[in-house]
Amino acid sequence: MGLLRIMMPPKLQLLAVVAFAVAMLFLENQIQKLEESRAKLERAIARHEVREIEQRHTMDGPRQDVAVDEEEDIVIIYNRVPKTASTSFTNIAYDLCAKNRYHVLHINTTKNNPVMSLQDQVRFVKNITTWNEMKPGFYHGHISYLDFAKFGVKKKPIYINVIRDPIERLVSYYYFLRFGDDYRPGLRRRKQGDKKTFDECVAEGGSDCAPEKLWLQIPFFCGHSSECWNVGSRWAMDQAKYNLVNEYFLVGVTEELEDFIMLLEAALPRFFRGATDLYRTVGKKSHLRKTTEKKLPTKQTIAKLQQSDIWKMENEFYEFALEQFQFIRAHAVREKDGDLYILAQNFFYEKIYPKSN
Repeated sequence: MGLLRIMMPPKLQLLAVVAFAVAMLFLENQIQKLEESRAKLERAIARHEVREIEQRHTMDGPRQDVAVDEEEDIVIIYNRVPKTASTSFTNIAYDLCAKNRYHVLHINTTKNNPVMSLQDQVRFVKNITTWNEMKPGFYHGHISYLDFAKFGVKKKPIYINVIRDPIERLVSYYYFLRFGDDYRPGLRRRKQGDKKTFDECVAEGGSDCAPEKLWLQIPFFCGHSSECWNVGSRWAMDQAKYNLVNEYFLVGVTEELEDFIMLLEAALPRFFRGATDLYRTVGKKSHLRKTTEKKLPTKQTIAKLQQSDIWKMENEFYEFALEQFQFIRAHAVREKDGDLYILAQNFFYEKIYPKSN
């Protein structure tokens, strides 16, 4: 090949290089079109399946009025924050759904927009609360918190979530957009071809690594109010903290994912029975989604980001969530020989009156 290149005239060499580049662009464009077609086909199949269920529902009569057993009338919403090990955790739910007899539904919004229109909010709330065929149900997707009480719902769903150190999450997302991960290695990513490291991006003041990109976990917990998405809003952070404590059943952290799964299994065995053993034996190897080509940032890069008020707020929220999680864990488990064990029931009833004869 090298000899052939030497013998070729310069003009032919240039034409060969141009032709090769054009061919590569053409192939990349075709691959992108195939991926878009595949995504459209998946959405069409999903819509078809929903219509089939609705048709069966209509043919069988108004089954929505039929009472659902209290144990079955449970809906969990995991409004997953991107790049927080959400795929790894969701795959646990998929693996257990047949055995534990519940449904898993992926909420796929157009262009991954986490904010729903008002009309979609109404549809979503109605779907979740009245779609009895899908109960018990585990819904997951990249959507911000939605307050079901605003829509007059009597029984609200159970919210859970996982968050991550804000800089680590941003670094992971930065490289994910460029190199993808080992979960779907052949998929072309939006920033593919950009070889710039995260350190170089921060040093040059690039937009993809700007402090504003850290603002994500707070708005996901804050919700659908406009102020939630106002970067650097103190009100948004306070609302996110309020929702985390009052509206979420449990919020874990990526760095302690196994403990999060163990607590869920203890508290919600209807869904998560067997989750801890599954994660320990299989999940850590097969489920853990790893971003390709990720390079850890230098101390200088981290220090520069930490000067931002946005990082300080996102980090404050992360530390707040971590403290809440560790508090719950401390009251739910005991440690023995370096391992954690779920505590047995520690309350009972006495002095029950009136006494039965």
